[in-house]
Amino acid sequence: MTSRKEWTTKLQSNKIERTFEHHLYAKRTLREIKILRLLHHENVINIKTIISPKSLKDFNEIYVVLELMETDLGSIIKSDQELSLDHIKFFMYQLLRGIKYIHSAGILHRDLKPRNLLVDSNCDLKICDFGLSRADIPELYEAGSMTDYVSTRWYRAPELLLGSEDYTKSVDMWAVGCIFSELLTRRPFLPGSDSENQLKMIINMIGVPDKETVKIC
Repeated sequence: MTSRKEWTTKLQSNKIERTFEHHLYAKRTLREIKILRLLHHENVINIKTIISPKSLKDFNEIYVVLELMETDLGSIIKSDQELSLDHIKFFMYQLLRGIKYIHSAGILHRDLKPRNLLVDSNCDLKICDFGLSRADIPELYEAGSMTDYVSTRWYRAPELLLGSEDYTKSVDMWAVGCIFSELLTRRPFLPGSDSENQLKMIINMIGVPDKETVKIC
């Protein structure tokens, strides 16, 4: 097993393809890079540098150099590797610690899921993939509101499924709860087949929301 000192000196490059194929891809790439350069925390992936092309003519893709992590939480959950309660507590502690820091910076991740939680050989966890993240600041919303089509379906909060454009950090906390359940059971908590089925599964679990709640959404 690689020691902590040796491991933290290793890097990996993340190739971002089709960056300029569509303006939305370019915006997501720029957003992720800007956010990663802003955030500095033990439980958030650390961007080291960006490898630029030799010329503008070759500027079709971007290489982002990150600290090296062995695997992700999704792969661990699907594996035969034993997950003790101590493992689960440690992973959840780090996830909550990281998301608290992200939220304190006024940022919503909006795509928390096991695959976006990187893990190294010491069980250190780091949150990654900020391509769908947004600043929780009204002045920075596009067209006065935030888009609702964010987050992978199984981890999507009910207000997003109901089409809310005025949501808060609670959408991330819903995803955290789904991840916690998945760690305990080794299977997705609410594996809906589509958005309608996902909402039905949520209602079957927590009951029908009252009219005021639906009105707010």
